[in-house]
Amino acid sequence: MKTFEELGVRDDLLMAIMELGFENPMPVQEKVIPHLLHEDGDVIALAQTGTGKTAAFGLPVLQRIDTSVNRPQALILSPTRELCLQIGSDLADFSKYIPGLSVLPVYGGSSIESQIRSLRKGVQVVVATPGRLIDLINRRVVSLDEVHTVILDEADEMLNMGFLDSIDDILSHVPEQRKMLMFSATMPQGISGIAKKYMRNPEEFVIGTRNEGAANVKHVYYMVNAKDKYLALKRVADDNPNIYGIVFCRTRRDTQEIADNLIQDGYNADSLHGDLSQQQRDIVMKKFRDGVLSILVATDVAARGLDVDNLTHVINYGLPDDTAVYTHRSGRTGRAGKTGVSVSIIHSRERRKVREIEKIIGKTFERKEVPSPKHIIEKQLYNLADRLERVEVDEEEIAKYFAGVSKKLGWLSEEDLLKRVLSLEFNRLLEYYKDAPEIDYVEERPKKGKKERIESKPRNDKEKDRRTAERGMARIYINVGKADGFFAANLIDAINKNVSGARVDVGRIDLLPNYSLFDVKKSDASRVVGGLKGSDFVGKRLYAEVADTEKDYARASARRNREAVSAEEEVPFERFRKKGKGGKSGASRRRGKNK
Repeated sequence: MKTFEELGVRDDLLMAIMELGFENPMPVQEKVIPHLLHEDGDVIALAQTGTGKTAAFGLPVLQRIDTSVNRPQALILSPTRELCLQIGSDLADFSKYIPGLSVLPVYGGSSIESQIRSLRKGVQVVVATPGRLIDLINRRVVSLDEVHTVILDEADEMLNMGFLDSIDDILSHVPEQRKMLMFSATMPQGISGIAKKYMRNPEEFVIGTRNEGAANVKHVYYMVNAKDKYLALKRVADDNPNIYGIVFCRTRRDTQEIADNLIQDGYNADSLHGDLSQQQRDIVMKKFRDGVLSILVATDVAARGLDVDNLTHVINYGLPDDTAVYTHRSGRTGRAGKTGVSVSIIHSRERRKVREIEKIIGKTFERKEVPSPKHIIEKQLYNLADRLERVEVDEEEIAKYFAGVSKKLGWLSEEDLLKRVLSLEFNRLLEYYKDAPEIDYVEERPKKGKKERIESKPRNDKEKDRRTAERGMARIYINVGKADGFFAANLIDAINKNVSGARVDVGRIDLLPNYSLFDVKKSDASRVVGGLKGSDFVGKRLYAEVADTEKDYARASARRNREAVSAEEEVPFERFRKKGKGGKSGASRRRGKNK
């Protein structure tokens, strides 16, 4: 792998990017930087969000600027105000040690007079949205006569937003002998048209493969009836207490409605869509970047330019029509070397679309059961326990009040006090999920004129045999397997560490990807289950039970016909009586009311 220095990046830029934490070039940077610095031809780069595009074009563009000339020499066009500001901010950071170099973002929704004043003072790099730039051209306050480099960022989105005529207009004011780069997540027909009309023998760089999903993203889906989609969304949020994600919706109306419902139900959420004023959008985006909001409900266009590296989840509230849009959405998580989850909440008619996306992105979606009330409550309780363990205690300040509080609560035992703390936090959550219905979609098929519920059944006798113990033994299920790095030696170690009393003899062991089954003597079964349940394996909380020979512990994963069982699906739970949608989630106490 080459270094930035080997790519030809100048020392003053190197110093700035090293301070920003840049270590090794990303693939798009390795390809684009040398070409921009040393080659004459134009470039089309197909790359997903989060691949390092801004530095790929920004560093060589800044290096080619002549600071003795106080007129625009580089023009960067972006589809949204947010992306325009993000690019401008990044270029300002990169050029920290280049005296006399000025970068100006120009965009709608802000004072045009202040932008005109900055242009008259002199700038070398203009980052612009098409509409505002055309306004400035028509006012004759900006000249593009000396522009030698033009960059179209998010070119596919500019086409989607109807900017093709504006691009034509702008490029007619730029010298024909210019260098042109076009960055796009997808390659629609319009992009080919722009390339043919305005670019000279462009070289195409494809980072990864076209429409390929991000490597660090896990793709899962939940299938429910259309009327239960919002309930499923809340359960996904409740099952991930530290969620920090974007919920993507197809329309502005859906976006606002879902955000309003989440706010009403006590989640730290808000909406982002085109019907908001620019000031409202700025406020929402700042709150989300600062972590004040844990869930942002957005349309695809509105979320462009929102650059956040630590998203835990992207949630598709229904799948988009265009697969490229899905890859762009999912690419917003799993960035900066972190892992992420792309969740899709679908109804039965969208299954075909799941298969189409799988083929194109080269990834398999895992179908999961909607988190059960029992599992959600366990997750929330364990999260509270973690927070209590990690909370910082100011001994000096607490000491001032401790004696009085201790006297007040002194009659409570340690166990009673803990129960009351948990109840104070979770009474509303417990009440909300008390009789909550199952909402997973259950397939139906005609049978003798009637509808029949299709229950999950073992695929063959081998699966049932796997759950059957040898004579004189009991079969034990545990919710970890080979995918968790759990093997026979780990099982023996877990038993020795957690099961008290006499030595336990372990018989046949079956290790599966996401769970394991093993035999012990019947007399030892309850002792082994009790010892393993609630213990820990590499940060994962263990659950164990005596295996039920009629229970299908494996779920068939989409089209792969292989066993893929998640820990979430393995915790047994009661069949809850059916209840309507009313009531609010107890997550409101956890998250606090949105302000």
